[in-house]
Amino acid sequence: MAGVSFLPTLTSLRLRPHSPRPSLAFAGLETSSGVVCCYRKPEDAGEADERCVYHRRDVLRCVGAVVGMELISSSGSLTGVSNAADLIQRRQRSEFQSSIKGTLSTIIKGHPDLVPSILMLALNDATTYDKATKSGGPNGSIRLSAELGRPENSGLSAALDLLVEAKKGIDTYSKAGPISFADLIQYAAQAAIKKTFLDSAIQKCGGKEDKGKLLYTAYGSNGQWGLFDKQFGRKDAEAPDPEGRIPQWNKASVQEMKAKFTAIGLGPRQLAVMSAFLGPDQLATENLLSSDPEVRPWVEKYQRSRETISQTDYEVDLITTLTKLSSLGQKIDYEAYTYPIWLCWSPCLVPACIVPGIEVLTLSSICRGYRKTLVGGYEE
Repeated sequence: MAGVSFLPTLTSLRLRPHSPRPSLAFAGLETSSGVVCCYRKPEDAGEADERCVYHRRDVLRCVGAVVGMELISSSGSLTGVSNAADLIQRRQRSEFQSSIKGTLSTIIKGHPDLVPSILMLALNDATTYDKATKSGGPNGSIRLSAELGRPENSGLSAALDLLVEAKKGIDTYSKAGPISFADLIQYAAQAAIKKTFLDSAIQKCGGKEDKGKLLYTAYGSNGQWGLFDKQFGRKDAEAPDPEGRIPQWNKASVQEMKAKFTAIGLGPRQLAVMSAFLGPDQLATENLLSSDPEVRPWVEKYQRSRETISQTDYEVDLITTLTKLSSLGQKIDYEAYTYPIWLCWSPCLVPACIVPGIEVLTLSSICRGYRKTLVGGYEE
């Protein structure tokens, strides 16, 4: 029996021993398409074979598997192995992301008073970006006490504490290591702003939650988050970002706010649409912003938009601005949160050395999305 583990691109071809269990002999060959692993059943191995002892037939079988893999990957009749691996990684990231969103939505729903702080936490983590040096940005550095304790971040510790608790839960079901704070903070902001959108829809339906959800589903902006969701794989900074890069929003003049937004490549329009991120009282913030002739038209535009059923202009522009802010200076790792998955040539017995809980797919049915998950050694 043979299997393939989809791992990041490999360029070498070599024999590598591995003995997850002493009773099994294992030989593996790495190819540019992945890793081909050949197993022998326990009954085929004698006592002297308990260590990883290779025979000519083992090597030949593995070489045959490699050749087969290369033929399949170059064949036009089946999806190439590299393409299949890419699709699997996308699915893994999508499923993990969906779970994260559910966790964050639930925890934020239970703490509505922290929504303004979560929004500002994400804003302040992102606006440390310096265009000249290409440093800072949404890198999770705000979690560090040296940065969180600065005047501009006063009052944000409760929001961060809530996200730390959420992270503990998320990390328990992650199959590919812990989520970064950089990703967590920006996705918490997404969940928080979605809550404000939904709350507005419920309010327009006379406080009826079921009708509000139906309205938001029908006319809301859920379909506008595609680019934001692709930016999943930020890395955490290990040191605080330099001081003096963020104004104290509650004490800053409109001119200072404009100057900061201009410095990171944004303008009066984006400043106006981000009013909910600048303090706990959105209306008071907008009254201040309206004192500036460049910002006032945009404030009025978004206030009118929020009075409509769909809030289209406001929601779409806010999503667009948050998407840009949340990627400032970041190199996204598009393989983050992916993990090995085993592909069998046929629906055969899975070797006992595969860890329970790992996904197993059959090559013949990968195109129709078939998969098995071992739970306690049994198929689920």
